[in-house]
Amino acid sequence: MLQPRNLTFDELGDLAAIIPGPEPVLQAMVNPIPQFGVKPRRPIIPVCEPTLSGNELKYVTEAVETNWISSAGGYIRRFEALFAEKMGTRYGVACANGTVALHLALATLGLEPGDEVIIPTFTMIATANAVTYLGARPVLVDSEPQTWNMDVTQVEAKITPRTRAITVVHTYGHPVDMAPINALAEKHGLFVLEDAAEAHGALYRGRPAGSLGDAACFSFYGNKIITTGEGGMVTTDREDVARLAWNLRDHAFSTERHFWHKFVGYNYRMTNLQAAIGLAQTEQLERFVEMRRANAAYYTQQLQQIPGVTTPPEAEWARNVFWMYGILLGPEFGLTRDELRHSLAQRGIETRTFFIPMHCQPIYFDQYRGERYPVAEDLCRRGLYLPSASNLTREDLDAVVDAIRECRAEKLDS
Repeated sequence: MLQPRNLTFDELGDLAAIIPGPEPVLQAMVNPIPQFGVKPRRPIIPVCEPTLSGNELKYVTEAVETNWISSAGGYIRRFEALFAEKMGTRYGVACANGTVALHLALATLGLEPGDEVIIPTFTMIATANAVTYLGARPVLVDSEPQTWNMDVTQVEAKITPRTRAITVVHTYGHPVDMAPINALAEKHGLFVLEDAAEAHGALYRGRPAGSLGDAACFSFYGNKIITTGEGGMVTTDREDVARLAWNLRDHAFSTERHFWHKFVGYNYRMTNLQAAIGLAQTEQLERFVEMRRANAAYYTQQLQQIPGVTTPPEAEWARNVFWMYGILLGPEFGLTRDELRHSLAQRGIETRTFFIPMHCQPIYFDQYRGERYPVAEDLCRRGLYLPSASNLTREDLDAVVDAIRECRAEKLDS
């Protein structure tokens, strides 16, 4: 039986100080009887939830009524085509989830044990796992403090004769500065993969995230800007990548005869039901992005007035879609990140910590023992994200901001 890699705080040493504490218990807010004309706030404000306000039910009903519910059906092709168009690419390959999309895109390279893929240490673990699934080694790069993304100035020093690809991550919806990455890739003959799981609708110098490298991968998990519940997509302009990804996605069935396989393929297919939801969601992408950006602008306006709160970045060359609205807490705030999370949870407000870097993860710690990435570590220690769904109301936003102010005031008064 598979045994977990347990990691003690003694082994972590001073890195233990950045690891988040246990998850706070979320408590429903008991609303008093509202005064006349005052709308009560909802008992719990989740960190994120889907917005199903378009043709989702209509399309799913049609798929059920026509018996096209598995991985065949017209909604798959329609979703792939529309999503690829929105992302500015020729091809879209729908699949089971975002991690699968990463694995599928990297699998087209034929990675072998000993090959290396450069990734940021500050990311969700799927970015590293997809490399590991193929027997290759993730090589880590620190973040830069301006955008919280991979520090592109550190990438070239990590390139070796075994490097095959660079995977960038558009963190929390802010695109990476891609021009220097693509220049490096061209110089060294490397494949560039965008992990755009969090960046539906983001723009880099006017171009959509998802069209900025050789291929890109998106997630449609329930908390993403576009969701299918579970699901993913590979986008690319490269016909060779798209055709191989389509083939590998479906057990690598041969075109000349059934049950004839030239590759080790995967069952990574998306269902027509999921694609029906995805199509309806993609039809609303621009509206969802504008809702997120409007909510982020309001949060920033209010939170910038609170000492010790750093609001999320947006470079002048970028359109951040604020998949999650993240903040950093400094000493002037008066509470640690974990203390604020617990206080907000008692008020029915759900939050999440920032990512724990890969070099601190129990399963990868031995591989990177002794490596330090100070910016990523600082982001992990101080960062959390607030409720960020597209459909948040002004009352929701005010409730979150007021609660943050109250938590700080109570701490300072104690």
